Amino acid sequence: MIDPSLVADIELLTDFGPEDLAAVSAGAERRRLPRGAVVFEEDAEPAELFVVISGRVAVASRAADGRESLMALRQAGDVFGELALFDGGRHFGLARAVEPSEVVAIAYAPLRAIYELRPALLWRMVTALAKRLRASDEALADSRFLDVTGRTAKRLLEMAGAADEFVLPVTQSELAAMVGASRERVNKAIANFVRLGWIEQSEPNGLGGSPGGAAARMYRISDRAQLSLRAR
Repeated sequence: MIDPSLVADIELLTDFGPEDLAAVSAGAERRRLPRGAVVFEEDAEPAELFVVISGRVAVASRAADGRESLMALRQAGDVFGELALFDGGRHFGLARAVEPSEVVAIAYAPLRAIYELRPALLWRMVTALAKRLRASDEALADSRFLDVTGRTAKRLLEMAGAADEFVLPVTQSELAAMVGASRERVNKAIANFVRLGWIEQSEPNGLGGSPGGAAARMYRISDRAQLSLRAR
């Protein structure tokens, strides 16, 4: 059980009344995750959804040979693990913290009971799922119409957000998985951006190597306009 005020701040639940929030918080748990911690495994039997409070969580699919493809990166305010709430299926992919993170795990049972009594509250969930579908459609279009360099530029801009200076929250291998290319080709694209003067790289103070075989690096976007053009 957690304090109802914590779940009240979650966008998905902003239309819930005090009694609904109390019921949800009674079946919720706050969890702190070190980098690399697995939230759930692929094909696991689900019983709860998760909301990211801080940090980032990757949702990935694993091939039979052990290779992983990162399907999405969830950050503060994002929901994951929610599909089985509606279709009763198993988790399609695995979820893993790519940096120290905090999530709230919310049991399905109280949510189902509330939604059955007040289906109008489902609109928040429908909106979240529609955004997710749009993002999936955009990623599919990117894979067809953007080359590796363009997809790499787009992922860097997504992770930077509005900031010009940022540290990648994923390893180079994880970034390559998100781009859908080999690590060598993604590194080549980044090196090309550096050569063109669009971004700069440096070692951040106080940060060492990242798990997964990549050294943490500070990136600075020095020509956002050109990088944005390359991402189209």
